[in-house]
Amino acid sequence: MYGKNNLQNTHTHGVRYEIAEHTADIMVRCYGKTLEECFENAAYALFDQISDAAAVKRVLTFDVTAEGDDPESLLYAFLSELLFIHDSESVLLSEFRVRFEGGRVRCEAKGERIDTKRHRMRSGVKAITYHMLSVDANEPSVTVIFDV
Repeated sequence: MYGKNNLQNTHTHGVRYEIAEHTADIMVRCYGKTLEECFENAAYALFDQISDAAAVKRVLTFDVTAEGDDPESLLYAFLSELLFIHDSESVLLSEFRVRFEGGRVRCEAKGERIDTKRHRMRSGVKAITYHMLSVDANEPSVTVIFDV
């Protein structure tokens, strides 16, 4: 179930994502006007679980590319690549510009190095899961579970 008290309303045009109750992990359902915006909001939701994404400065830029055979595998690969960048580069990201090119997603992501004096860390996301992962091009929306 999606609780109204868990809505993260950070866009002026509506809900960016909401947290759903799920045992031991964090499930998010992300919305947008387009699937590209849904992917952007899923990336934002990922980093907003790790730390307060709204407090992350946009001083470093990362070009991210991921490939997939279908929309679900594309979302999985994209979010997994972002999580890898977070872990390997010790960065938090907070702005994402996604575009699709065939079976590929390209993203310009912006953020900064983790500063433990300024960034309050929340959940340690270990992985993106395929369990219940879905992409709805008609709505448009995406649902993903983060393994914490």
